[in-house]
Parts: sequence; structure tokens; C-alpha cells
Amino acid sequence: MTMNYVRRGAGKPLLLLHGLGSSLKVWDLIVGELAIHREVIAIDLPGFGQSPALVGEVSIPILADAVTDFLTQHQLLGIDAVGNSMGGRLVLELARRGNVIGAVVSLDPGGFWQGWQVAYFYQSVRLSAQLSSLIQPILPPLVSNPVSRTLLFAQFSAHPWTIPAPVALNEFREFLPTPSFTKLLDSLAHGPPQQGSPIGSIPNLVIGWGHQDRICPPNQAKRALALFPDAQLHWFSNCGHVPQLDVPAETVALILAVTEGRYEPQTPVPTSAKESEVTGKVFIAVCAAVLLVGLFLTFGRKR
Repeated sequence: MTMNYVRRGAGKPLLLLHGLGSSLKVWDLIVGELAIHREVIAIDLPGFGQSPALVGEVSIPILADAVTDFLTQHQLLGIDAVGNSMGGRLVLELARRGNVIGAVVSLDPGGFWQGWQVAYFYQSVRLSAQLSSLIQPILPPLVSNPVSRTLLFAQFSAHPWTIPAPVALNEFREFLPTPSFTKLLDSLAHGPPQQGSPIGSIPNLVIGWGHQDRICPPNQAKRALALFPDAQLHWFSNCGHVPQLDVPAETVALILAVTEGRYEPQTPVPTSAKESEVTGKVFIAVCAAVLLVGLFLTFGRKR
């Protein structure tokens, strides 16, 4: 199938894959710097951005097939790849299959939740997308104000007020409960769990995780490492679910170090995720408050 994509820069190719309810624009804060060093290829996954939706099932395996077809069509098999959130899980799946991508940077990958985290992920993301749909007519003033922008992005960012308003606007314009979004959300939460890979099968893999990730809590990193024992774990301090928005300079540095084969594990290891993780009850309370405030703003404006 045809997928919308952009190519910038020159050098060794580098693939960027966005997350659920997003688009290639989520990389805007770092694509310019990356393009100084690499030929960057960012794509809109099927059903997102400007790419047409898939017919029938939409899941990580199906998306992996579509990306593999794209890479084959453009003679890019073996390309280094970076993904965030759902895209982070997607690059892990592509790496697990073998002979599809090269070096891998997976940023806050989804799919390693258990127990209460499954319902929390599904319901909070579903409600957030519904809220986004409701407030589309008043989005520009909401994201232009640092206070309301912070409320809207509290689930995704450790410091939402620092995200540029145009970037925030792009993200919420895309974060909608479309058929592709709904199918993928259900598959991510309730579909088959991510399969892992045996040790020695993915030689250059780093998983990055934000200490303040409120979508995929930091303790999920242990499960990701158990399934992908070749991975090095890189912690981002003062960072939520989307490192390219919260810590763009550190994200660029990590991507270049990994894909150039010069990444060195963090020493000393930062404070454990357990110490920096907010409890499940606080997660739910915070996100419920954000949703209630957003709904109040929406319906209060209509009255």
C-alpha cells in the first residue's frame, strides 16, 4: 500500500515511526538535527496522518507487514529504525523478525502492561481521544495557553508547558478516535502479547524510557528487557511518554550514538524506575482530573 512519508538530509538512512493517534509531525522537534547527520525517513503509518487506512484487521503484526513492504519497495531493508510508543513496539517487532531493520531505538514502547495497567491504558487513552474529538473547535486557544496545554498533555509529558504550541496543536489534531485508532487501541490492550527474541538475535538495541511516563509506567521496562535480553536500557530523567517532545536534545544524542555504534550504557545507573514511578492510584486520579477539567472547558464553552 501507499504510505505518506518525508525524506530529509543525506547519509545513512534512518526510519522514524510514530505512536498511536499521532503522525510523522511528532518528530518535528528533532528531525532537523537528525537530518544534519542522516537521511531521515519519517512515515505516516496506515490510517494516521495522510496515509490511507488499512482494510480489515489493524494490529502490530499487520503494521509490521505494511512497513516491511514499504521498506522493500523503497530498497531500504536493513535501515536503522526509531519508534516511540506504539512505534516503539513496532520497531521491536520488526527487529524480532530479523533481516528487516538494523540498529534499533525503541522509545517508551507500549505493550508491556499487566494487571490494572491494561484497563488503565485502554480507558485513559480511549477517553483522551474522545475528549480530543470534542474540543477540536476550541483547540487553538487551549494549546496556546500554557495552563490549559499542561492540563491536556499531563498524561503524556513531564513538563507539558514547555512543548511549543504548534507542536501540541498538531498532536491533538491527530489524536482522534478514528476506526484505525480504535482497532489498534483494542489490539494493543487486549490482543496477543508481544513476542520476544532470543539473546544474541538483535545486536544493537536500546530501549529508552522516561522516568515520568504516565502511559507506560517505568516498571514495564523490566518486562521489556525480559523479552528482549539483548537490549540496553536508557533512562530519561524529567521525561514522560514522548522523549522527542520532552527531552529532544538527549533523544537526538541517544539516536545518533546507538545508530553509529558508539552508545555506552549509563553509568552509574540512574535512580531505579521503581523509586520514580507514581503509584497506580495517583496515575488514575491525575488523569481523571485532567479529563474532567477538559470536559468542563468543552461543555462550559458551549453553554
